[in-house]
Amino acid sequence: MLASHKIMAFAPTLDANKARPFYEGVLGLHVLSQDNFALALDTNGIMLRVTNVPPSFKPQPFTILGWQVSDIAAAVSALKHKGVRFESYGLPTQDPEGIWTAPGGAKIAWFKDPDGNTLSLTQFP
Repeated sequence: MLASHKIMAFAPTLDANKARPFYEGVLGLHVLSQDNFALALDTNGIMLRVTNVPPSFKPQPFTILGWQVSDIAAAVSALKHKGVRFESYGLPTQDPEGIWTAPGGAKIAWFKDPDGNTLSLTQFP
């Protein structure tokens, strides 16, 4: 029933005004709108709503949002130049740049947004 409709993504934030410089300026997403409820962004034709949540919000310990990239090393480098810090989880095949090679060959790197949400980049083989 929903296969012919676009999906929307959501990410929680304690303050959309503080999240906006990261999502717009650092990640380069185009702002569609902003109101008291959410910051709406275009992510290559998919809407991402960075939604205001109550002060009791705690970030989850897993990835909530990710991007598929064709060259993860270049994407990691570009984001690092914008001040993004990539997570190191001590995985045996995670390199010094923070890129982990999964057993199936995918390469994944994780970083956090200003609210502590875990985001990722993935390059599939």
